[in-house]
Amino acid sequence: MDSKKIGSFGEDIASYFLKNKGYKILDRNYSRKWISGPQKGEIDIVAEKDKIISFIEVKTITSAPGSDYLPEDKINFQKRKQLIKIAQDWLSEKKIPLESKWQIDAMAVKVDLKSKKAKIRHFRNAIGA
Repeated sequence: MDSKKIGSFGEDIASYFLKNKGYKILDRNYSRKWISGPQKGEIDIVAEKDKIISFIEVKTITSAPGSDYLPEDKINFQKRKQLIKIAQDWLSEKKIPLESKWQIDAMAVKVDLKSKKAKIRHFRNAIGA
């Protein structure tokens, strides 16, 4: 399974997990592009629970023996800035005031392809806006 398929699979798992926790999925793979140029970024999942909109970055890896790597380690400073900007773009496009309750969450999904099981960790309000 290539990395794009693994990422998409992890996002499907995360969406299912969130729905089971009472979240309503508002959007998936939301992206914006510069007027003429490359993509600004992407939000994997936009969900709402308790009148709080959560912009969720999902990081997925497959389990490998002896691996100490954590999926959430891939969310660096630059990615954090990008997530805040794209979240603000989403709110603006949907005509939701920036003063509304919103946050950026991270989800780490570690998939064991042999057993077909996943370990999920949800970090709420992980990235300060």
